[in-house]
Amino acid sequence: MAISADVVKELRDRTGISVMACKKALEESGGDMEKAIQILSRKSADVARKKADRTLGAGTVAAYIHNTGQVGAMVLLLCETDFVSKNEEFIKLARDIAMHAAATNPQYVRRGDIDEAQMASIREIFAPEVVGKPENLQAQILSGKVASRLKEIVLLDQPFIKDDTKTIDDLLSAAAQKFGERIEVSKISHFSVR
Repeated sequence: MAISADVVKELRDRTGISVMACKKALEESGGDMEKAIQILSRKSADVARKKADRTLGAGTVAAYIHNTGQVGAMVLLLCETDFVSKNEEFIKLARDIAMHAAATNPQYVRRGDIDEAQMASIREIFAPEVVGKPENLQAQILSGKVASRLKEIVLLDQPFIKDDTKTIDDLLSAAAQKFGERIEVSKISHFSVR
């Protein structure tokens, strides 16, 4: 199937991923735009995993203060090179993540930042809710409730406020594919008058 340049351009505009990757995804999906987006998303996660051991030597700090002046956040977004850290799209990504952090006030960047005592405390909160449920489902129910709570407090697990079909982790994976570098949120800070 021949894929027109206009269709490839549309997919590139929607995803920001390279023209060749967009063309390959469209060919693989038989020209179906939505399937191509899913293919690119899946490949983004693979690319990010492959780059996980690279050294992060550059980055940017982005801040967002809501127009009320009552809430704000700062994010340290790291990458491998100065070339990427000075890219407008990378800086915009950092600002979007700062805006997201200002709105959602995550307590942790990733699940690995939560110590075992805190995880035990989260499990204890939900343990009474599974009492009386079928024994073979109790662990599964508890796990689901804990995962739901983690989405509230862990930045990478949260649905992005501008597009709730993607998590912050999905945004970072897509950026890693787009820029060809490992990208990671290192730190977040949330500030509020109240």
